[in-house]
Amino acid sequence: MCGIVGYTGRREAAPILLRGLSRLEYRGYDSAGLAVQVDGGVVTRKLAGRVDALEALVARRPVQGATGIAHTRWATHGAPTERNAHPHVDCHRRVALVHNGIIENADALRAALANSGHRFETETDTETLAHLIEEAPGGSLEARVIAALERVVGTYGLAVVSADEPGKVVVARQGSPVLLGVGDEEFFVASDASAILEHTRSVVYLDDGDIAVLTPDRYYVVDRDSHVQLRAVDDIAWDLAAVELGGYPHYMLKEICQQPDTVRSTLRGRLLFEDGMARLNGLNLPPEACADLQRIVIIACGTSWHAGLVGRHIIEALAGIPVAVEYASEYRYRTQLSLPGTLTVAISQSGETADTLEAMRAARAAGSRVLGLINVVGSTIAREADGGIYPCTRVRRSASPRRRHSRRKSPRWRCWGCISGGNGGCPSRPGKRSGAASPSCPASSVACWRSSRRCARSRTPMATAATSCTSGAASAFRWRSRAR
Repeated sequence: MCGIVGYTGRREAAPILLRGLSRLEYRGYDSAGLAVQVDGGVVTRKLAGRVDALEALVARRPVQGATGIAHTRWATHGAPTERNAHPHVDCHRRVALVHNGIIENADALRAALANSGHRFETETDTETLAHLIEEAPGGSLEARVIAALERVVGTYGLAVVSADEPGKVVVARQGSPVLLGVGDEEFFVASDASAILEHTRSVVYLDDGDIAVLTPDRYYVVDRDSHVQLRAVDDIAWDLAAVELGGYPHYMLKEICQQPDTVRSTLRGRLLFEDGMARLNGLNLPPEACADLQRIVIIACGTSWHAGLVGRHIIEALAGIPVAVEYASEYRYRTQLSLPGTLTVAISQSGETADTLEAMRAARAAGSRVLGLINVVGSTIAREADGGIYPCTRVRRSASPRRRHSRRKSPRWRCWGCISGGNGGCPSRPGKRSGAASPSCPASSVACWRSSRRCARSRTPMATAATSCTSGAASAFRWRSRAR
């Protein structure tokens, strides 16, 4: 649940970093901190507590510089204390970094570094990274980061600054989401686009193994062998209103009240009333693949898994295809059998759920076609899946399962069941339900939609309907090829 923000450009970094952290508070955290390059050094400010307390600390003890990194921490290794808060520094306080993820071999690295004379000040696994970079060979910060990461086992979204290279931020990703923001003579780093949305809508999503180098004049991405990698610049479609409270006292209440609009947005443009069919563009399932389906496996975690349980009943009832619902954190460690005619569906709100992502990769390695049901365009699951659907809902900010179930439960599962079991562009199969079952999809969905309209009129204070999907064409989101 940790959050990362970084900046390099012409403006003062601290206000931008603090504002970015405040946008990430919904993720949950117990400490916060920042590091800014100042007069040939790196100055840190951190504490155990809230972002507003960090803002007060920076107001009392200002840090002025145009390059910096910041972090909100949810304690894993070590207690939630000021000492354990990020950023962490090396022995000479020349390198500072923030990190999301877990370093699995941190104990072994710590022991080896301590034997080499490094002094550790915290209980965290992250501090080992700062000391690894400190002693790593290389003529530049990015070269030292690459060399240091060769010794690391685990996951990380990483942002690093060095007093020896003013204006430079080095970013690395392996199993933990991190993206770049592209501005006008300024660049940003964030673990979530909402942290930088008020400054830019142009973002670059990094892939696992990417190393990005940012200066005020340019950015570029390389792999572990220092080969330049081309990454597309994407535009964020939603705006700041989607990530703000909008008059509600907290995000959970806001999202509960948004449920009727959420259902409408999910269904809009996907029901063909005249034909008694549903259209789910983006599945990338050709007719022959539909005809060959023998089983469907749904993989998910948390409330996404519960939504999958509902989907199992609906798909089996409408399509007559056996469905298994697996908890992704368990599925990924099992031996996967290569069974013909298997379709795997990965459900994840963020598109970055680590266990679901690894389970999806395991399913593909076993020969299964993989689809995604996610809410974040450009996320890792969206990029790696063979196809899928975006539910066209607002950005989630609370941990409440209510809205996730609203958008993932029966309306869309019924549409999918109609397509899997009805003709839906696929030839009828012996022993399977054909197009005769399809009209039940619109009837059920329309009943749900009408119910949500009544709820909207009587209970919710929201005055406007969702506009994220306004036509059938808008529902056909483009799923990018894995080859990129």
